[in-house]
Amino acid sequence: MEIRRATEQDIPELARLLLQVHGVHADGRPDLFKPGARKFTDAELAELLADDDTFIFVAANEDGSLSGHAFCVYEHHAGLHGWQNIDSLHIEDICVDEAARGKRIGTALYEHVVAFAREQGFYNLTLNVWECNPGARAFYEALGLKPYKTGMEIVLG
Repeated sequence: MEIRRATEQDIPELARLLLQVHGVHADGRPDLFKPGARKFTDAELAELLADDDTFIFVAANEDGSLSGHAFCVYEHHAGLHGWQNIDSLHIEDICVDEAARGKRIGTALYEHVVAFAREQGFYNLTLNVWECNPGARAFYEALGLKPYKTGMEIVLG
């Protein structure tokens, strides 16, 4: 397995993994997420791969299949009133293929992202975890991440 930047050839495998990660959210919050959907279309994935502010890393197998991905986005806070002038790398998703879980692929992807963020001079690394996904929260906490803000809601319907 090799961890590398994603290419357009990875789009079919990225789409497959995106269905899995969306399924976790749809199972946990069917009031918010449609079953059988995914976050990005193939065309949107192609645009993201070409975007200089988006970094998509994959855990690629020799046969071209993917065991996981990490979607990351550059966030610049300069000019925001009250914020320090810092650059953050935000992890949108880390997904490990259901068939490959328990093999430390998620940890390898995360460590690759951390090394990349340090190398690029980012101040911090951020991510959000849905409360309906306690396994992901436990995974991130085991890696040393700590909550830095909490989103709250009231469903009005």
